[in-house]
Amino acid sequence: MSLRKNLFAATYDRMSRKGEEAGMREIRQGLLADASGSVLEIGGGTGLNLPFYNGRVDSLVMTEPEPAMLRRLQRKVNEHEPLAKVLRAPAEDLPFEADSFDIVVSTLVLCGVDDQARALREVRRVLRPGGRLLFIEHVRSDDPQYARFQDRVNWLNRLVVQCDCNRPTLASIEAEGFTVSKLERTTLPKAPKFVRPLIVGAGVT
Repeated sequence: MSLRKNLFAATYDRMSRKGEEAGMREIRQGLLADASGSVLEIGGGTGLNLPFYNGRVDSLVMTEPEPAMLRRLQRKVNEHEPLAKVLRAPAEDLPFEADSFDIVVSTLVLCGVDDQARALREVRRVLRPGGRLLFIEHVRSDDPQYARFQDRVNWLNRLVVQCDCNRPTLASIEAEGFTVSKLERTTLPKAPKFVRPLIVGAGVT
């Protein structure tokens, strides 16, 4: 396990606090108001979504590939959702049978997976017919000049927060067979300019 990943996990909540207080919590809460039935959250991180799962969720499974994040996630689960199950697994290789979940949740995850297309195929595989992917993702800007700026500084984003700020994630979601039934374009609160473009929505299998 690298020192950089340990440090990132240890400081993630502190780095995120201003953005969460400035509106990200409300965005998470609005997204998860639609969660129900059997739910899988990929890339659970430090568990920032946990306070917002509602009483319509029958079961909750959370995956996280990084051991340092996983330890923090398990502690948060013990506080908020003690019946939830936590597993170490990457989004590209989910250890579940096909058609296992009604909902998959992905918040600020698809920017950082090693293989975005493979991760989305795995999400689609484990969703039941008519199941939904609920997502919050920062994405490549639709403005060409802004997008070129994101390309120029992406090396810095990868160095600091270990993700790509310039991925066309909405197009990737649609390319893997999801019908986007709900979409809001907004900005990531209190974030550097190059990661501000944000999409919030739902894709149906």
